[in-house]
Amino acid sequence: MLSITIGLVLLMALAYLGWSIIWVAPLVAGVVAVLNGLDVLETYTGTYMQGLVNFVKNWFPIFLLGAVFGKLMEDTGAAKSVAQKVTQLIGKKRAILGVLIAAALLTYGGVSLFVVVFAIYPIALQLFREANVSRKLLVPTFALGAFTFTMTSIPGTPQIQNLIPMDYFNTSPTSGSIIGIVATLIMAVGGYLWLAFRAKKFAAKGEGYTEPESSTHITTDGDQKLPHWIISLIPLVVVVVLLNVVKLEAVIALLVGVLCIMILNLKDYKKFIPSINDGGKGSIMAILNTSAAVGFGSVIAIVPAFDNITAWLLGISDNPLIAEGLAVQIMAIITGSASGGMGIALSTLGDTFNNVAQTIGISPDALHRIAAIASGASIFPNNGALLTLLAVTGLSHKETYKDVFVVAFLIPTIALIVGIILAAIGLV
Repeated sequence: MLSITIGLVLLMALAYLGWSIIWVAPLVAGVVAVLNGLDVLETYTGTYMQGLVNFVKNWFPIFLLGAVFGKLMEDTGAAKSVAQKVTQLIGKKRAILGVLIAAALLTYGGVSLFVVVFAIYPIALQLFREANVSRKLLVPTFALGAFTFTMTSIPGTPQIQNLIPMDYFNTSPTSGSIIGIVATLIMAVGGYLWLAFRAKKFAAKGEGYTEPESSTHITTDGDQKLPHWIISLIPLVVVVVLLNVVKLEAVIALLVGVLCIMILNLKDYKKFIPSINDGGKGSIMAILNTSAAVGFGSVIAIVPAFDNITAWLLGISDNPLIAEGLAVQIMAIITGSASGGMGIALSTLGDTFNNVAQTIGISPDALHRIAAIASGASIFPNNGALLTLLAVTGLSHKETYKDVFVVAFLIPTIALIVGIILAAIGLV
């Protein structure tokens, strides 16, 4: 138990200080291995690398095509065209709201969290640029829009965090609707109010938008002729429709989206190869950051004390709602993955939670929704999705994590507590 705690504290502290997770994760995994008497080399070449490689195998096509898609949207001016239209509709002062709504709609539409980050980032960058909002709020805005309520609490969301509990409780995607709606309101409204408050704080200090170090943006492009916003919106709509209506694989949907951008912007054909090259380079760094954290989680899972953690979580409370909420949340924090942590918690303790709940008259629908919400209330510095977001935006934990903690951990935890109370009094 002590070794796991030391490993997690080290990983989070070093990641927060700005040390690259790519080398910190295997280093800290080695520390955990030594403290548990495991062969360090075997643990690294076997367990750690297997976790890392499995993630790359499953997600690299999405990262690659998502990064290329986003880069083409930016370089052809399509992102700026859509951003300007959104600005007209909601006003320049509401850039945070615009990004939040865009990310939430795509996530609830079934688009992968990773794809949402790549697809919306160039639009978000342009909105923040025009509104002169600090880029430090980009990461918490994304986290709120894509990693919280649309991922876990809105009834019917097709994200995997809402689908995993169905296998354990024989429920549906809309289970626990009352709990879900209340939790959604707490997270969405509370998170937005916090971000709006922080934006005013930054503005009062004179801290506005600054260009990313790697940005190729030219500030004198005001005369650039942009594609029509409807034309620019088509590739995004195509991806969402192909994923959710036609039910195509994400790789195919993204590939069609990339081709769609190119066909609709043939006049900019000279930009295609540089954009694709830059997108490909960016995807490598993003996926390595995330997979490094996944590899660390794989090492934690084989430590003998990991079984003790599950036993402790089971005995933490006689109320299955509280025990389940804590079990899923803590496992998600340890593994750095909402879906991974929930999968481990429910596969180990799901049947027990269900049996106890039925004995005292608690609905499986309540267990479903509490598990989903708890999985998302887990965004610590080692979280894989957060690491990807930081890699894509070029920002650091030190610049952004304070606000991420509030909107993606503290407020969702409050929503989780309220959800447990509602379930306990029978409002499901």
